[in-house]
Amino acid sequence: MHAKPSAEGSLGSRPTSAREYGPVLSLLLVSPLVLLLVGGFLYPVGKLFWGSIFVPEATFANYARILQEPLFLLVLWRTFEIAFVVTALALLLGYPVALAMARVPGRAAILIAACVLIPLWTSVLVRSYAWIMLLQRNGVVNNALIETGLTETPLRLLYTQGAVIAAMTQVLLPFMILPIYSVVRNIPDDLVRAARNLGAGSLQAFVRVTLPLSLPGVTAGVLITFILSLGFYITPALVGGPSTLMMATLIGQQTTELLDWPFAGALAAVLLAATLFLVVVFRRTLAFNKGFKLG
Repeated sequence: MHAKPSAEGSLGSRPTSAREYGPVLSLLLVSPLVLLLVGGFLYPVGKLFWGSIFVPEATFANYARILQEPLFLLVLWRTFEIAFVVTALALLLGYPVALAMARVPGRAAILIAACVLIPLWTSVLVRSYAWIMLLQRNGVVNNALIETGLTETPLRLLYTQGAVIAAMTQVLLPFMILPIYSVVRNIPDDLVRAARNLGAGSLQAFVRVTLPLSLPGVTAGVLITFILSLGFYITPALVGGPSTLMMATLIGQQTTELLDWPFAGALAAVLLAATLFLVVVFRRTLAFNKGFKLG
C-alpha cells in the first residue's frame, strides 16, 4: 500500500508561497539588486551631489549660481516644457495605437506590434540620425515641400525646438503605447458589449468603460515618458541646436567640456528634485481624484 503523496511532497521542498522564504534567503535573493542599486546608482549620484556642496569647500555657491543666472533657469524651464509637450503628443498618438493593438485581431495586430517594437529595438542614435536625414535642407521633408509647391526654398527644420519635440516623441512613443496596451488588452469585451446593450453608443461606451479602466496604463505611460524626456540626451544634442539646450545636454557640457563637476552635480540635483516634486504632485492628484474617475 502506497501512501498518497502530499502536495508538498510532490513538489519537494520548493516553497509554494513567498511567505515561506526566510529572512536570510530573502536577503540573499535581493542582494544582487541591492548591490547594483548601491554601486551603480546611489554611490555615484551621492558622490556627485556631495561634490556640488563640499568641493572644494562647503558652500551653496553652485546652487546660488543656478538661481542667479537666467540662462540656467531658462534651460530648466525649457526642459520641462519640452517634456510636457512630448508626453502630451505621445499620449495623443499612442493611445489609439495601443487600443488598436489590443482590439484588432489577427495579422493586423501583429503588424501594429511590429511597427511599435522594431523602432524600440533600434538604437536611439540611429533614429536620431534618421531624423537628421529627414529634416536637413536637402532632406525628404524639404524636397517634398518644394516639389509640391508649398515652398520655393528649403525651410529650416533641423536644429529647432520643433525638430527636438518630433524626434523625442517618435523615440519615446513605445514607452507610452506598451503600458496602455498591457492594461487595455485585459479589459473584458463583455463590459463594452454590456454598455452597448444598455443603450450606450460607441463613443459613450469608450468614455464610460474603456477610458476609465485604462487609466492605470495611461498613468504609467505618462510617468515613464515624462521622466525619460527630462533626462534625454542624445536626440536633443543631435537634432536640437544651441537655442534648444536641455538640462541633460547642459550637464554633459559641464562634465565633458568644462570639467566643472561640482556645478554639474548642482544641476543634476535641481533636476532630480524638480522631477521628484512633479511626480509626487501627479501621484497625489491622481489619488485625490481617484484616478480621474469619469462619470
